[in-house]
Amino acid sequence: MATAIKWIGHSTFLVQTPGRKTILIDPWVQGNPACPESEKQLEKVDLILITHGHSDHMSDAVSIAKQHQSVVVCNYEIYLHLSKQGLQQFQPMNKGGSIQWEGITVTMVNAFHSGGIDENGEISVGGEPAGFVVKLEDDFTFYHAGDTCVFGDMKLIGELYQPQLAMLPIGDRFTMSPYEAAKAIELIGVKRVIPIHWGTFPLLTGTPEHLRELTSGMAGVEIISMRPGEQLAFE
Repeated sequence: MATAIKWIGHSTFLVQTPGRKTILIDPWVQGNPACPESEKQLEKVDLILITHGHSDHMSDAVSIAKQHQSVVVCNYEIYLHLSKQGLQQFQPMNKGGSIQWEGITVTMVNAFHSGGIDENGEISVGGEPAGFVVKLEDDFTFYHAGDTCVFGDMKLIGELYQPQLAMLPIGDRFTMSPYEAAKAIELIGVKRVIPIHWGTFPLLTGTPEHLRELTSGMAGVEIISMRPGEQLAFE
């Protein structure tokens, strides 16, 4: 069974693994203006990965995890925050660490951003933002960078984990633009890239077309521009 990856919009993905597990990355569904109405009700979520504490990356974590009895993977500070809201199934971790879950390896890697949690206009500590490298049951490996700027140690992520696919933010202003994302692709050495965190709001001006132009000279690099709600199979 191939890995099926669906882009819900913004930075949110639903991944169907070869072992028939369902992974939801950055659970922002109900209030996500990029999410099609047809995708707002999820049938099955086994594992939830949260890159950082901003509401456009975790605001539906509690409702989805309670509905599906999902296991939540996040940093320690987000774990403390969510556990106060009644969630009980967690795999808390921090950057540099890995967990094994049902034949899947999840490694938390660095990201540079902010991560405070908005609680009715008051900001609480959300720990440091992160990205995830996920190795599935058949060894297919992908890298979700979360919200980040480009940084030199992306080269180490590529060397250590050799992801076959990367989800990289390109929207600019709050994350990398296509210009920095093109450098990130070079550092990671990845060939297949899904642009994320673009087009959701007018301020996010970066486009996949611009990234494709900037990487046109990189041999074998494929910029995969997905539509919200679209699902693709990856080997």
